[in-house]
Amino acid sequence: MTLSLVRASHDALAAGGALARADARHVERSAQLQMAQAVAEAIEARESLVAEAGTGVGKTYAYLVPTLLSGARALVSTATKSLQDQLFLRDLPRLRDALQVPVTIALLKGRASYLCHHRLAQARHSATLPDRFAVRTLAKVEQWAQTTATGDLAEMEGLDERSSVIPLVTSTRENCLGSECPEYKRCHVVRARREAMAADLVVVNHHLFFADMALRDSGVAELLPSVEVAVFDEAHQLAEAGVQFLGTTLGSAQAIDFARDMLGAGLQQARGLVPWPELSAGVDRAARELRLAVAGPLRELRGTLKLRWEERAGRAEFVDALAALGRACLSAAEGLATVSELAPDFVKLEERALGLAALADRFAAEAATGQVRWIDVSPHQARLVESPLDIRDALREQRSTGRRAWIFTSATLGDDERLSWFTEAAGLEDARALRVGSPFDYPAHARLYIPAGFPKPNEPRHAASVALLASRCARALGGRTFVLTTTLRALQAIGDALRAEFEAHGDALQVLVQGQAPKRALMQQFLAEPRSVLVGSQSFWEGIDVVGDALQCVLIDKLPFPPPNDPLVEARVKRLEAQGRNAFADYFIAEAAVSLKQGAGRLIRSETDRGLLVVCDPRMAGMNYGRRLREALPPMTRVPDEASALAWLETLAACEAG
Repeated sequence: MTLSLVRASHDALAAGGALARADARHVERSAQLQMAQAVAEAIEARESLVAEAGTGVGKTYAYLVPTLLSGARALVSTATKSLQDQLFLRDLPRLRDALQVPVTIALLKGRASYLCHHRLAQARHSATLPDRFAVRTLAKVEQWAQTTATGDLAEMEGLDERSSVIPLVTSTRENCLGSECPEYKRCHVVRARREAMAADLVVVNHHLFFADMALRDSGVAELLPSVEVAVFDEAHQLAEAGVQFLGTTLGSAQAIDFARDMLGAGLQQARGLVPWPELSAGVDRAARELRLAVAGPLRELRGTLKLRWEERAGRAEFVDALAALGRACLSAAEGLATVSELAPDFVKLEERALGLAALADRFAAEAATGQVRWIDVSPHQARLVESPLDIRDALREQRSTGRRAWIFTSATLGDDERLSWFTEAAGLEDARALRVGSPFDYPAHARLYIPAGFPKPNEPRHAASVALLASRCARALGGRTFVLTTTLRALQAIGDALRAEFEAHGDALQVLVQGQAPKRALMQQFLAEPRSVLVGSQSFWEGIDVVGDALQCVLIDKLPFPPPNDPLVEARVKRLEAQGRNAFADYFIAEAAVSLKQGAGRLIRSETDRGLLVVCDPRMAGMNYGRRLREALPPMTRVPDEASALAWLETLAACEAG
């Protein structure tokens, strides 16, 4: 039986096979065939497979072809909604047509991705919109709502996913009225779930998968028992997505949203019966006081800061603010209970108020055993988080519920043959591990430069030195350079220093810095103007695919070790040390190796790409663990000095000019 699916998958992917006949550009790749065989074997045996597939293997087709040919009911989960769309709109239809298999496919996202007709009507009548952009956006949503068949907000061109309008026109588990909703028959979420239940293959994302495990609220819980094959692409993001969603969260924004919804529904449907403005203002004020108590002196924040629970939890102002939020929510619940018979909105709002009060009580008490707590503070909100340390128990429970194949794949899952970085955190030590290397000729096409005598990352002049080296590389190449930083502080310092350097020397080179525009817009600017240097932090280390000559130099400011004072990191280190293990070797270096592979992976994206990787951290060359990190990278040819590195870039620039 195994041979049949292995043979069918091989034949489809081989030269002269179904894919080659459907697409003249398709070429046979031995690495892809090797992975497809392992996937086919895992599907037939209903076993677990963890497969690391280097850039250029074609892993998407390597798992989709056996999955489609098997005829098994399947769930495919990926890291982001944009990757979901790519699978559903491009890859799966293309393969289904090429293989000529009668497979029905469906796309399932979380509630926040779908328009809610009921919430849109409420927003139209009662929302206080923050600015004219929001007014304009709401008008566009109303116009689009007349024609959309799916209600998927991704259909709307130019809708910023950070728009303040999105929470107003989408539902959450807390505010959804379910079958009591007057718009239930037209509900886009219900329709998407119905289509998913009827489909042969459903595409979801990791956040949805784990949110469902925690809340049973996305439709995956009903779907999973009937699934025979579960595939997780971009599996390196699985553990963090799981930790995020399997935890418990109380956010100030959550409470402020509730206060706004209560005020809108109260004034619209029960004006004068309850003091809605006072109740709403009480919750809103308490939520903002909680954020202030958490933020303390941290007035100017860029991005999100993680604080140790102990740093704030014992302080009187924090304890008082948490208690005040609980009392304000209970007062709101009492008011809502008096009008609960008037409309289903009030029943849901009462449930939300009681839920928020219960969360305030929970975070006022001690954390549950085996959980870690911390506080996320951003410019606009504070989030209290209680979370498991990893996804081991959650995945083990899922894998025990029925006999099915589990496939986990990514370009980076570890730096050893057992892929321990991933398999340990996911409780998959019993799974088959496969590493399939990239088919690209890295020794010929890529160079690695680790500058000798460079300032150490903790020295004050490190960021300025990175900027100067980046400026020399960009000059030699004529732009086409990325600088990847490990912190937002370094991001700003390097960006500012680069601009100053180019201006001082009259270089016609553009500096683009993460944060000055949305990620997609920055990438469009980078591609439109080759004489550019893009400085990006965490979100640019992966998921960026620049093929060809547009990107030929990547600098990494320092080794991407996890921050040792991060509460989750601290808790994981303590657990390893309690087991008698070396936390630095087993955790910090393993994490750095995977992140380094991700960042370096931006450089070579096709068989013909060429470029230079610069790691501006002398520890990569000088420390005894440097060898392990160098070996984690693709086999690039190492250059001894800056002159050789710049000569290589000048060669690439000359080829481009020629």
